[in-house]
Amino acid sequence: MTFEHILPMDAVFDTPADVPADVAGNKRYAAAAGKGFTVSECAANLEAALGGAKLDVLVHSLANGPEVAKPLLETSRGGYLAAVSASAFSLVSMVQRFGPLMNPGGGVVSLTYLASEKIIPGYGGGMSSAKAALESDTRVLAWEAGRKWGVRVNTISAGPLGSRAAKAIGFIDDMIRYSAANAPVQKGLEAAEVGATAAFLCSPLASAVTGSLVYVDNGLNAMGLAVDSAALGAAAPAPAEKVSVAA
Repeated sequence: MTFEHILPMDAVFDTPADVPADVAGNKRYAAAAGKGFTVSECAANLEAALGGAKLDVLVHSLANGPEVAKPLLETSRGGYLAAVSASAFSLVSMVQRFGPLMNPGGGVVSLTYLASEKIIPGYGGGMSSAKAALESDTRVLAWEAGRKWGVRVNTISAGPLGSRAAKAIGFIDDMIRYSAANAPVQKGLEAAEVGATAAFLCSPLASAVTGSLVYVDNGLNAMGLAVDSAALGAAAPAPAEKVSVAA
């Protein structure tokens, strides 16, 4: 694979006016000096680079929760809003600005996680809320972008993968073992399997699929019982003693 263009973008900032002075002067952004790195600037740079051509695929594969290691009860307002901004609203911002550059029938795809709908202890800092927002926004964007530009919007709920980003959560290895023990298909999940699903959703093969959440997790989402639980086979607790009280 060769890359025709590599353009900088920080999805937390929509326009140059949103960039704080300390960020604009940070050496990490020096390479983007004069080019711009906000979502709107990246879209403008891409439009110029395309020279009239259009996009077929837009992938949103980013998230950040600065307080992800904290339980929700200990998460600050700032940490919560930062998680939703970086992990959910960034999709809205990208579709707003890249949608006009896409061909009708093009596909937008993002990545979500089961914590949006089930309790995953340890996945904190507002990240579970951000993923729930991402899934809700996927449905609304499917309607709005579909009617406005003929673009499809879907999201993939991937199972636990030992990626570098997932390592930041701190318990990904436990989740991988849990999935292998309890999912209907007992095997490790491969990044290529998630990628293949993304390729399908963005291809003409999925021309009638939009507003959908597709699970790629070996079926773990369908399970309601952990078959490796220590509670299975354990002696049942004795029934509570009934006490009669005379009037």
